[in-house]
Amino acid sequence: MTAAPLRLGISRCLLGEAVRFDGGHKRDAFLTDVLGRYVEWVPVCPEVEAGLGTPREAMRLIGTPQQPRLVAIKNGQDHTRAMEVMAAKRLDDLAGSDLSGFVFKKDSPSCGVERVRTYNEHGMPGRKGVGLFARAFLGRFPLTPVEEEGRLCDPLLRENFIARVFCYRRWQDLMNSGATRQGVVRFHTDHKYLLLAHSAPHYRQLGRLVARVNEYRPKDLVLQYGELFMQALAVRATVRKHVNVLQHILGHFKERLEAQEKAELLGVIEDYHQGLTPLIVPLTLIKHYVQIFDVQYIREQVYLNPHPKELMLRNHV
Repeated sequence: MTAAPLRLGISRCLLGEAVRFDGGHKRDAFLTDVLGRYVEWVPVCPEVEAGLGTPREAMRLIGTPQQPRLVAIKNGQDHTRAMEVMAAKRLDDLAGSDLSGFVFKKDSPSCGVERVRTYNEHGMPGRKGVGLFARAFLGRFPLTPVEEEGRLCDPLLRENFIARVFCYRRWQDLMNSGATRQGVVRFHTDHKYLLLAHSAPHYRQLGRLVARVNEYRPKDLVLQYGELFMQALAVRATVRKHVNVLQHILGHFKERLEAQEKAELLGVIEDYHQGLTPLIVPLTLIKHYVQIFDVQYIREQVYLNPHPKELMLRNHV
């Protein structure tokens, strides 16, 4: 599905490594046993790599959500500087790792992406913090898809994240192949229906950009396209938007269908709309007709196969 190996960063404890503050781990079976068959993990434990050891005293964020400090709970030792030094060096290393995404440990004062407890001067917690290493990663690699392992228990969020990861890898391949204007046009054409399933406004904006490809240098064009592309995919796909895309695809061969076949397909799409079947059901029937009628434009749409079918992500959305 991609020209290069899919490499994802990950908090080391999620792989089952005993690097937690208490000497334990938080192994995630989906990440290790299922997704792990399709990706190469690049493990990171910011606290261990900052020299804090295992086991170690538990820490928390203190201060404002915008500028918190990483402080040991019992002895009050401030580890903020050690974490900042570690993060700067590690991010330089990761910049050469060609990562296509990162899975962080939720709630961690170093790795949590959102809603991390941050304590004010009165010791009162708030849920607006971001872990120190995660914050540094997001600032350095703003387009790279990131997610917390806890949120991946939600089938919709899981499918969205993994689709973004594979799409980002394809965009990286486009960048690394010495992109041309024609390459960007082709890339956009292949991703049209996937974009429409996420964000119609971004879909239209990207369409206008592609219509003016001759106004840009190829490298600038790819960079500008990539920023809008990843913004679009960060918008969550919904049932209503999927139904819209399915109906658009149906329009490419509805005149070739017998009345009974068309009624069956429309009925399956409506069942999905009503929550009676998962997305994979109407998609499977559509793929069947795409092959029968040899509709090349639809067959090449990434929307039909944004990630390996063996992951069965669309069996649950």
